[in-house]
Amino acid sequence: MRDQAQARWSARSLAAIAATVLFAFVAGGGTGWFAHGVTGAAANGSDKITADAVEAYRLYVVEVRHPVEVPGSELAHMRNWLSKRIGHELNIPDLQSIGLKLVGGRLLPGPTGAAAFYMYEGPSGERFTIYCAKAAGPETALRFKDGKRYASFTWVDDKISYVVSGPANRDRLETVAKNAYEQIDKTGVKKG
Repeated sequence: MRDQAQARWSARSLAAIAATVLFAFVAGGGTGWFAHGVTGAAANGSDKITADAVEAYRLYVVEVRHPVEVPGSELAHMRNWLSKRIGHELNIPDLQSIGLKLVGGRLLPGPTGAAAFYMYEGPSGERFTIYCAKAAGPETALRFKDGKRYASFTWVDDKISYVVSGPANRDRLETVAKNAYEQIDKTGVKKG
């Protein structure tokens, strides 16, 4: 009789221990998941915008006849149209001093609403793009993201994320990004 009672007690104890361990595992995992969502939200938003910008670059940089919706010759119209759609007055950098001509721009869907997309081309046919969308996180300095064929520099200024994408030549891409950054930052154009 004592052996049966001890066996029942052991079985109940093991079940209680297993239930406690399972509860701790589920509660800890749930807490970790929610904490990840809170602490990782800004980084994930920026990563999403960067991924979207590089994907747009890959998609449109190869287009010969239709890389943009509005040609660079219609700069004022493009600036006004895209600024209105984004809800923020945008500056379209002039990169001719570093050998890049504005091909034009287009409106794209972004992770936080509308996104503006400008394309530039060099004399050898190399292309670079600037992608602008409402930021999902706080202001940041220039950050480099390397890929096998394409790379990007990203920053957030005045609630707008900017991503400069191009061939994976860090030095050349950094020159383009810094020129764009200086012109965007220098204008002081802000719209609340």
